Amino acid sequence: MAGQSHHTLELPMFEVPPKVLIVVAPYYVEIAADLVDGAKAELAKVSAQVSLVEVPGALEVPTAIGLAFRQADYDGFIALGCVIRGETTHYETVCDNSNRALQLLGVEGACIGNGILTVENREQAAVRADPGSENKGGGAAAAALHLISLKRRFGSSMSEVGSGQVSGSA
Repeated sequence: MAGQSHHTLELPMFEVPPKVLIVVAPYYVEIAADLVDGAKAELAKVSAQVSLVEVPGALEVPTAIGLAFRQADYDGFIALGCVIRGETTHYETVCDNSNRALQLLGVEGACIGNGILTVENREQAAVRADPGSENKGGGAAAAALHLISLKRRFGSSMSEVGSGQVSGSA
């Protein structure tokens, strides 16, 4: 909407570059390619190590991230894809369930930037995916980087605070 302003946080800096997995559902291949390009450009700004995997659809994105979160060595994840409303309730099912699964992984500690577009038509998707326009892939990458930074910060403070005895105890 006209007249709205948005604040964008500066990207965090990393002493050790993060290792990030991009999981993309390339059902709409041109949209997916733009999302990936935007995400990779954002990750390059912090010299992140990037891996990319493709899955069949948006419902498989959280499963792939969950597997990698539990079995691989990544600092964060970027979920990318596009769901365009159709004539059936399948749109709601895919949007609700993929989003819910990603959110649950997030509260378990996975640092996820969600860039799965949920739109009414292909034109909306193209604008949102375009790295030169709304750049939602880049936004998802930035979100993941901020969460990785927080996790590292909280992790180091927790080890410092919780690893020793309480002062004054014998």
